[in-house]
Amino acid sequence: MKDSVAEHGPRTLHPKLTGTEGRVDVTHVAGQTYAVFVRDHELIVSQPVDAGGDDDGPTPVELFVSSLATCVAYYAGRFLERHRLPYDNLKVRAGFVMASTRPARIEAIHMRILVPERLSAQQYAALLAVVDHCTVHNVLRTPPEIVVTAD
Repeated sequence: MKDSVAEHGPRTLHPKLTGTEGRVDVTHVAGQTYAVFVRDHELIVSQPVDAGGDDDGPTPVELFVSSLATCVAYYAGRFLERHRLPYDNLKVRAGFVMASTRPARIEAIHMRILVPERLSAQQYAALLAVVDHCTVHNVLRTPPEIVVTAD
């Protein structure tokens, strides 16, 4: 069945979202593999073989942790840049543990920022304070309203 504005009328993501909303489209590819379209970028999301997938890409949970780790890296890089400290080869290593009880969720995320140059204790403290307020951290602390509909 073809989905079009003519058939269903204009759609909005949510009536409260206006002006600054982003958009992500997800399309089934095959099996447990999905294509994610963000602006002009395409990502593949899948499940590992032991979960019934083809392991064509990261899982949704891995993408979620990647979003947090990337946000931390971005804020750390900006901090280092502002303080005229080197940030080439800046890395963030993130590990996560799934909860053993329901509902299915991540129980813990541990991240380590690997800075290219040794910082003073004061600089480390300031860096951690800055990355603690990255956008994705803020979303986790103040969860957005999530509305799911189906057509």
